[in-house]
Amino acid sequence: MQGLRRSNSPAILLLEDGTVFEGKALGAQGTSVGEIAFNTGMYGYQEIFTDPSYHKQMLVMATPHIGNYGVHEIEVESDGIKVAGIVVRNFSTIASRVGGSGTLQDNLEASGTVGISDVDTRALVRHIRMNGAMNCILSTEEFDVEKLKSQLSEVPSMEGLALSKEVSVTEAYDFNEIKDGHRIALLDLGLKRSIASCLAERGCDIRVFPWDSKAEDLLAWNPDGIMLSNGPGDPSAMPNVKEEVAKLVDSGLPVFGICLGHQLLSLSQGLQTEKMHNGHRGVNHPVKNLMTGTCEITSQNHGFVVSHESLEQNTDVELTHIHLNDDTVAGIRLKGRPVFSVQYHPEASAGPHDSRYLFDDFVSLIEEYKKVTA
Repeated sequence: MQGLRRSNSPAILLLEDGTVFEGKALGAQGTSVGEIAFNTGMYGYQEIFTDPSYHKQMLVMATPHIGNYGVHEIEVESDGIKVAGIVVRNFSTIASRVGGSGTLQDNLEASGTVGISDVDTRALVRHIRMNGAMNCILSTEEFDVEKLKSQLSEVPSMEGLALSKEVSVTEAYDFNEIKDGHRIALLDLGLKRSIASCLAERGCDIRVFPWDSKAEDLLAWNPDGIMLSNGPGDPSAMPNVKEEVAKLVDSGLPVFGICLGHQLLSLSQGLQTEKMHNGHRGVNHPVKNLMTGTCEITSQNHGFVVSHESLEQNTDVELTHIHLNDDTVAGIRLKGRPVFSVQYHPEASAGPHDSRYLFDDFVSLIEEYKKVTA
C-alpha cells in the first residue's frame, strides 16, 4: 500500500459551450487546455494516458474508479503522460499492486499533468455525446469563469492541427536489431511502443523514423516493409506527410497503417477524412472483418475517420473492416497491392488482443513479397 494523500483543493472544468463542472484537484497544480474526450475502457489507464494519440486531449474516464492499481513501468507507451489533463469520478491515491512502481498521483505530479475528481462523469459523457467534441480548460488555480472563458477562446480547434511533430522522435533509431529478421521501416507519427514490440515479437528488425522523414530516407535503409504508426491531430493538416506516404506505397513494398497512419494512407490514395462528432475511444469497440466474416473487440482512439462516401467512389481501394456501432470505416486495403490499414489499435495495450493477427498478416505479406522479388 502506498501513501494516502487526498486533496481537498478545488478544481474547475469549463467547456467551450459554457458548461462548468466543479470538483477536487488531483495530479499537478496548474491550468491546462485541450479538446474534451471520453474513454469507455474499464482498465488500462496508464497505457491510455501515455498514448501519444491523446496529445492535446482532456480525457474523461467513463469508469468511476481511477488510480487504484497505481502505475507500472511495463505499461508505459511513450516517454511520458501525453493527455492534457484527466477528469474522473473517484480518484485513488492508494496503490496496491504486486510489482507496482508508485501511485498515479505521484506519476501525474512528476509529469506536470493536472486533473479533477469528484465530477459527475456520467453527466459529462452524456453532454459530450449529445453536443460533440469541443475545447475545454481545467484549472486548479484560477476559478474566475470569465477569465477562463477568455483564455479558452484563444485555443485553436483540433480540426486543422498537425500534432505529430510534437510527439514524434527527432532522429531515427533502431528498436530491435535482428540481423536476419524482416526489416521494417516504421514512420513515427506518435508511436505507441507496443506496436514496435508486436513487430519485434515476430522477429522483425525495426528502425523508427521521425514523422517528417522523406520516403527516400526510409527506402534508403532497404526495408522489407513499411509501418505507418498511430498519432494525434488532423490528418488533412499533414499534406507533406501524405505525399511521402504516397511515394512509399508506390515503392511496391508491403505497407501497414494504424490509426493516423491509416488515415494518411487513405488520403494518399485520394480518399477523404472527416471530423467525428465525439470520436471512438475505449477498449470495447466491435469491428467486423468483411474478408472473413468474423468479429473482434478492439481498442480505439481517434477523432477523425475516413469518409465512407469517398471510399465508395474509389475503385482502387476496398473496405475490409467496419465498425459495428456506427458503420464507420475501420479498415481498407489497396486492390492488387500489398497495402492495408486499420482505424483501430491491433497492438491493444490496453485492450483485448483479438486483432493482433494483423501483424501476422503483415509479416506474411512481406514473406510473399520477398519470394516474388528474390
